[in-house]
Amino acid sequence: MPDSADKENRATAPSEGQPELLRRRDRRRADGDDAWTGAMPIITPDSETPAPAAVPLQSRSWAEAAAAADAAANAADAEKGAAAEPENAASKSQASEVKNAGSEGSTPAAQAAEAGPTPARAGRAAAANAPISDFITSPGSFVKEQKPRPVGGFRGMLYKLTGGAWNLGPSAKQREEDELARRISRQLQGSYNTAVLSLKGGIGKTSTTVGVGLTLAEFRGDPPCAIDANPDSGDLVERALGEGIYQKATPRTITDLLKNVENVDSLTALARYMHHAGRLHLIAGEQDPEVSDSLTAEEYLRIRQLISAYYSVALTDCGTGVTHNAMKGILQSADNLIIAAGYAVSGAKRARSTLQWLASHGYEDLARNAIVVITDKDEVSSRVDKNAIEEHLAGICRQLIAVPHDRGVADGDLVTLDVLRPDTRRAYKEIAAAIVDGYV
Repeated sequence: MPDSADKENRATAPSEGQPELLRRRDRRRADGDDAWTGAMPIITPDSETPAPAAVPLQSRSWAEAAAAADAAANAADAEKGAAAEPENAASKSQASEVKNAGSEGSTPAAQAAEAGPTPARAGRAAAANAPISDFITSPGSFVKEQKPRPVGGFRGMLYKLTGGAWNLGPSAKQREEDELARRISRQLQGSYNTAVLSLKGGIGKTSTTVGVGLTLAEFRGDPPCAIDANPDSGDLVERALGEGIYQKATPRTITDLLKNVENVDSLTALARYMHHAGRLHLIAGEQDPEVSDSLTAEEYLRIRQLISAYYSVALTDCGTGVTHNAMKGILQSADNLIIAAGYAVSGAKRARSTLQWLASHGYEDLARNAIVVITDKDEVSSRVDKNAIEEHLAGICRQLIAVPHDRGVADGDLVTLDVLRPDTRRAYKEIAAAIVDGYV
């Protein structure tokens, strides 16, 4: 059937009125992409590039996973550094070309590049290279430091009333006490011995040994040992335990230990010859007047060698004077000395004479590093110039410490820290800290 005239007119009309659209259509059809018909380019997979193999899942611990992540990060950093090398080389070559071109034709940008990195760039580079805090290696960086808790006084009361909400921290006095405790409790490598001696009796030598020994036992992790080497029937154990308790206990003395020293091969075996005042372990002196003065220097050194195997700190309560039989062995094994003195004029002179005798008989180091302890045992009158006596002795020793008058010391009976005045306990802490200072 022949086409109608209307159909021919419709077929020829676009070519007459829209020649540009027809040319665009023809180009799209020639390229194979006809947006009008919705034809889409066909994408075929690249058969030459193999698909990545599936990595099997592995069950690993948290630490292994963290290590793998760190290794991957390090590998990525290495690849970045390798990729940056050509760029750095290119930039260096460009910079050299600019420099060779001469300063006359250089631009401001080139001059800025020659001047080096700016402070801003340097800051960014330093921040990028700064080590990143890791909570695995430094967990403390994620925890705020807690302020020490105040003890006693207004600060301690305020802390208790507010349930810890208001913490003003420790006072200056408490900080000093904490520092003394730290010095006393320091760990020691080896065994050390401090000898306590005087040229006159009754001026606080034995009470100082007991008070300092109990203080060391209170603050140190390891118990100290005190040895009574007084040839004049010393009462070290009675002052530490009390007369009644010592009489009821088995009266083993240093003489008994010497008779069986070869059989003592453990701390358990040694404990049979020891007395205990809390954590302070003591060896009693011989009470028989006929035997007490027979302790020789060699016998003392055998006791000291035995004690050094089990105790890091030992105190030796010596007799009056420096010429009795055991004194040579005591001074040979002593690491430092405590010279006991009193506020009486005669006591101060004897303390100075003791230091001078030591310096002139080959014990210069012991004399120079000695600790002079002045005990106000008899509560001298105001006529005695205490400051003048302290100045008289302070220049010839390492440290001078004064122990105030205290009935708990002056009565000559049991010495316990609980009944002593705070100032007396503070003085014993200072002596104990000074002793340990001489060890380290």
